Amino acid sequence: MKKKDTHAYTYAYEYLRDQILTGKFEPNMKLTEEKLAEEIGISRTPVRSAIAKLEQEGLIKNKRIFSPTSTDIRHIFQVRILLEGFSSRYCARYISEEGLNLLKECVKIGHTGTQEEVMQANHQFHQIIVKETHNPLMIDTIDKMQSIIYLMRKTVVYHKRPNLIEEHEEILNAIASHDEDLAESLMVEHLKKDLEFSLNLLKV
Repeated sequence: MKKKDTHAYTYAYEYLRDQILTGKFEPNMKLTEEKLAEEIGISRTPVRSAIAKLEQEGLIKNKRIFSPTSTDIRHIFQVRILLEGFSSRYCARYISEEGLNLLKECVKIGHTGTQEEVMQANHQFHQIIVKETHNPLMIDTIDKMQSIIYLMRKTVVYHKRPNLIEEHEEILNAIASHDEDLAESLMVEHLKKDLEFSLNLLKV
């Protein structure tokens, strides 16, 4: 892409992603390149590229805003449980002092922060644990799921899932104590509770 086109693509991508993640675009809403290009004030080509990128990230499917089914949510959490369970076990053995301190800060913010700060701390807590594995394939797999994970995280934080931060603290303590089995099992149970909570809300 030319520099001008790259700038337009980035703007279109960030605009569309923000509209989806903040709920300003209704689930299953059909996206029209021409209409969006006019709305954003750019040509159709960068809009088309932005839509393609968001389809890769799972936020758009067949040119419609993706509304995950219970099966979709289960599939997402199955992958997270496998990768984050292993990552927690790995961290209990190998986490750096810096990583451990960052996890402690996330838990602290979880107890005292605003809703937006808790959202960010929740994201960071899980990201730190995966990144501490230094496994690029594992990190990349989770990164590609981040947009969908964000929607799930928004559900559990905004609807105040019980004991969310307390569970983070238990995982942190298991990692700090180098208890690999406990760290893994606590993370698995934590994500299973997130899954159950999200599925129950979907039924409402």
